Amino acid sequence: MKIILITGGAGFLGSHLCDRLIGQGNDILCLDNFFTGSKENILHLIGNPRFELIRHDIINPIFLEVDEIYNLACPASPVHYQYNAIKTIKTNVMGTINTLGLAKRLKAKILQASTSEVYGDPEVHPQREDYWGRVNPIGIRSCYDEGKRAAECLMMDYHRQNGVSVKIARIFNTYGPRMAQDDGRVVSNFIVQALKGKDITVYGDGTQTRSFCYVEDMIDGLVRTMDTPDSFLGPVNLGNPVEFSIINLAETVIRMTKSPSKIIFNPLPQDDPTQRKPDISLAGEMLGWQPKIHLEDGLRKTIEYFRQFI
Repeated sequence: MKIILITGGAGFLGSHLCDRLIGQGNDILCLDNFFTGSKENILHLIGNPRFELIRHDIINPIFLEVDEIYNLACPASPVHYQYNAIKTIKTNVMGTINTLGLAKRLKAKILQASTSEVYGDPEVHPQREDYWGRVNPIGIRSCYDEGKRAAECLMMDYHRQNGVSVKIARIFNTYGPRMAQDDGRVVSNFIVQALKGKDITVYGDGTQTRSFCYVEDMIDGLVRTMDTPDSFLGPVNLGNPVEFSIINLAETVIRMTKSPSKIIFNPLPQDDPTQRKPDISLAGEMLGWQPKIHLEDGLRKTIEYFRQFI
């Protein structure tokens, strides 16, 4: 049994991670400031003797006693991270410094939830971990993209300078139950619009591609990354290498929900990547990991989750 801190533990990924690690017999400290996290996501864990909820903003230091840290704290959808860009980059930089300081003091292992957005609008396809990316440092997405790149820098510097045991996981598009209805991500957007019978909004011409990983697969990847030997730091890509166009996703959601929705097209947002697909060779080699859940199977579960609210 370990005592594990999950920052952003009431969020979409964080709450599923809480479930997984409690199921393995660990004690979980779930830390969240509820900017985008939700108490509903972890309500079923309240009262569990292995679960403790802490309301705290990680841009401020905190002193705890733990064995491992998963640093997931940060708004992860464009709607939320652009709402308060300064807060977003503070969370990525100051929050990462604070969690790394905690890991250093405790000699605890720490995993940084990074993102495929560190690759920006890539010139290399699919994206490998040794690709440095193509990111606009002054755009509307920079608070998140550059914030996560800075967080990776901090992880490596704390490892090199202070011997902190670090892991870096680059998370590609993930979907599933507990996504927020209003988070602006493409899967939740399309499902909510389809269930309400509204027009489905596709930005650009819909030919841009994404790779969608079901949350259960992603959580398995994160836990496997944390459990690797100290010699493996990452970064490691975690995502589904099966590529779908946005227009194909929209058509699939309409078919699966039996919705009367029509597809409409709006201008593409600034710096929105045209292609996104992970090369997961390293994850296969070092973690023995690859996603197992097919897109339509995952969408079916996600659609049923959203039906209860609409």
